[in-house]
Amino acid sequence: MSNRPFQGLVVQMHDTIHATIGVIDETATIIACSDPSKVGTTNEFISMDMNESGDLFIRDGYTYKPFGVRTTPDYAVFVEGTDENAAKYADILAIAMSSIKQYYDEKYDRNNFIKNVVLDNVLPGDIVVKARELHFNAEISRVVFLIRIVSANDISAYDVIQNLFPDKSKDFVFNITETDIVLVKEIKPIVESKDLEKLARSIADTLSSEFYTRVNVGIGTSVVGVKDLARSFKEAQTALEVGKVFDTDKVIVSYDNLGIARLIYHLPTTLCETFLHEVFKRGSIESLDHETLFTIQRFFENNLNVSETSRKLFVHRNTLVYRLEKIKKLTGLDLREFDHAIVFKIALMVKKYLSSSPVKF
Repeated sequence: MSNRPFQGLVVQMHDTIHATIGVIDETATIIACSDPSKVGTTNEFISMDMNESGDLFIRDGYTYKPFGVRTTPDYAVFVEGTDENAAKYADILAIAMSSIKQYYDEKYDRNNFIKNVVLDNVLPGDIVVKARELHFNAEISRVVFLIRIVSANDISAYDVIQNLFPDKSKDFVFNITETDIVLVKEIKPIVESKDLEKLARSIADTLSSEFYTRVNVGIGTSVVGVKDLARSFKEAQTALEVGKVFDTDKVIVSYDNLGIARLIYHLPTTLCETFLHEVFKRGSIESLDHETLFTIQRFFENNLNVSETSRKLFVHRNTLVYRLEKIKKLTGLDLREFDHAIVFKIALMVKKYLSSSPVKF
């Protein structure tokens, strides 16, 4: 771990103890000291005393107290003097330094562990063992948000998101690329997709309105414990990629709400091309002009209701019927029939998918 936390506490305690104090590592090198000139010096005989016992010992006019979680102490504090007060100060310092080390290890080791789990860099068997060591609750539900920066200024989106979720024992934030930030969020056991989307929306709105940074957010499904976080992350990735193909205007995309788009996205392109050829036997989908495609889109949005669609398009009902008949002649599909409408809707999505050349992972 970094020596800065030790040095910071040493400086603060020195004002109270009024004696030279510091910390040595397992090689007996001074890594923090109230006398900066001593930092970096080593006494190999002291390291031998550390290995023998975790109890107080005195050497060369200083009182030492080892501390650490391993069988062999990781560190020892030292206080100038050999009297009872020096021993008490050494005990107090060891307790304080041990707490700092534990907090630091949990904060950074837990974050790195979660990052490696999310990126699928840890073997399944090791995940369980390491999670137990780091005191992860196996019953806690979590979900992965993938926040992709679309446009930004000089403000660090990573720092902003970290400040939005300050509880480092529950929520984990880390970068995986220059534009992708991962948030692993602890959630309630039962949470609805709309609540997760609301949280994602608040992140996007904060970055946009206050820091002029545009992002898209993909949301995976909730998982229990840490074992399946890699799956939730992959789902968040898929949500963003599928959203980029089928819902280009959406800022927040949830894996749970991808619907049939998720199925189409995983189909082989050759199968998709075959499907299009079978559907449009009479004529190519390219034969439909922009106005016709716009009419079809509105017809679907209004649940195949002719009267409502004509009203929304500001056209006479007979005009819309004429257009639908025209589509039937070109494609052989009558969009007023539910089964035909489903086939046509899927065909349009497949066409969009093939035209997008999506990136696979």
